[in-house]
Amino acid sequence: MRLGEEKGLSAAGRQHVAVMRDEVVRLVRASKPMLVVDATLGTGGHAEAMLEATSLNLLGLDRDAAALAQAAARLARFGDRVMLRQANFSEIDTVLDECGTPSASAIVADFGMSTFALDDPTRGFSFRFDGPLDMRMDQRQELRASDIVNEESEEELARIIFVYGEDRASRRIARALVEARRRRPLETTGDLRAVIEGVLGGHRQGKISPATRTFQALRIAVNHELESLAMFLEKAPKRLIAGGRIVTIAYHSLEDRPVKRAFRQLVQEGDFDAITHKAVRPERDEVIENPRARSARLRCIERRSA
Repeated sequence: MRLGEEKGLSAAGRQHVAVMRDEVVRLVRASKPMLVVDATLGTGGHAEAMLEATSLNLLGLDRDAAALAQAAARLARFGDRVMLRQANFSEIDTVLDECGTPSASAIVADFGMSTFALDDPTRGFSFRFDGPLDMRMDQRQELRASDIVNEESEEELARIIFVYGEDRASRRIARALVEARRRRPLETTGDLRAVIEGVLGGHRQGKISPATRTFQALRIAVNHELESLAMFLEKAPKRLIAGGRIVTIAYHSLEDRPVKRAFRQLVQEGDFDAITHKAVRPERDEVIENPRARSARLRCIERRSA
C-alpha cells in the first residue's frame, strides 16, 4: 500500500470499491476456474465481482474478524458457493487442506489495507482519528503497536521506521519516542502523532502527512506483513492446478518487489508463464473515480499445463 493509501471506497464513503476489479475478473475468468481462493478477502469486493461474473466456488480468507463478518453479509446471496475462514493469507496451504480442497484454480491477493479498518478509531491504524495505539489486524493477537513503541529499544524503533516506513528521519523519530515515553507511556494514536509532528512539524510533505510513514512501519511490524507475504509467495504457487493463475495487487515497493522477484523466479524455472510481463496499473478513469487506486500494481502468472 502506498503511504497514506488503502483499498478504496465509493463516493458515498461506505461501500468498498475493489481496486482494478475488472482486470482481476478478466484474468481469473480466463483460467476457467472451479475454485478460487481470495486470500485477502477484506469486505468482499473482488470476491463479489468474481462470483457475479462466473460460476466458480470461492474460499475467502481474512485475519480480520470484523471484515470477515462484513464479507459474509455481502456474499450471503451466493449461498454454498462461498466458504469463509478467519486466517492469515500465509496459512493458505493449511486452510485448503482443512477444507478438503488441496488445490485451487486461481488465487487472488490484494495486499492493500482496507478502509473499513482504517476508518475505525478503535483499531488504531490511522493518525486521522484518536484511538488506542493498537493496529492489530487479528484481534486474537497479543502484540500491539503500543508494545513496540513503549518497549523496543531506540535502535530497533529506528530500524522499524526506516525499513518498513522508508523514512530518512527514523533515528530522530525513534529518539523522540524514547524521550517521550520516559515521561509517560504512549497509549493513543494522538500521542504518537504528536511526537512525530514534534520532530517533523505538522505540515504535510506534498500529499503525505509526516506521521504516515511511522504509522505504516508500525502496522507492518505489528502484523508481520512482510513475513506473511514471503510465506504466501512460497506456498501459493504449489497449490495451483495446471492452468491456474495467481493474481496479486500491491501498493508499495515493499510488497511489489518480493512479488516481482518470486514470479520471475517461477517463470525462469519453467513451471509458470508470465501473463503480465510488467506491473499493470489502473486506468486513468479508475484513478479519477477512486484516487486511492493510483499506486496499485497488478501482476499475474499461470502454472503451465503438464
